[in-house]
Amino acid sequence: MSSQPVDEKLKRSAEHAKEAAEQTQEAAEHTQAAAKTTAKASVQMKDSADRRTELAANRTVFAAERTYAAWVRTGLASLASGIGAKKLLGGVVPDWMIVSTGSILILFSAFCFAAAVWRQVFTGSQPPQPDVQRLPPFLLIAFNGFLALVSLAALFSIWFGRTGG
Repeated sequence: MSSQPVDEKLKRSAEHAKEAAEQTQEAAEHTQAAAKTTAKASVQMKDSADRRTELAANRTVFAAERTYAAWVRTGLASLASGIGAKKLLGGVVPDWMIVSTGSILILFSAFCFAAAVWRQVFTGSQPPQPDVQRLPPFLLIAFNGFLALVSLAALFSIWFGRTGG
């Protein structure tokens, strides 16, 4: 008779073990599904981070182009001011002041054209590869070289041209 309670305990213990095994199996399946979801989310997050990096590189390229345009715009304004100074100041101030003011403005314009290329071509550390194309350096050098030659021609016209009206 004493064997019956032991058998019953063994039976209940086996049932508990079976239930625990089923719960463990369910937990393992749940963990496996969570691992797959986490792996998928990790890949999506990595793709998202890569895309944000590419977009940041694109913004960097566009910002560099805006900076280049600002240097060229400043150089053109300075060139126009230097040439205009000769015409507008003629007969108002002494010739040496016209020549020096125009020369400084035109030399500053040449500096701006050189700085524009320098800032665009020599960017320092390279950003990640952007989706957009950068302006070709040979095109920038050719364009700004031409503008620098125009500045030199304007400088010679101020130095050796006729002053006054």
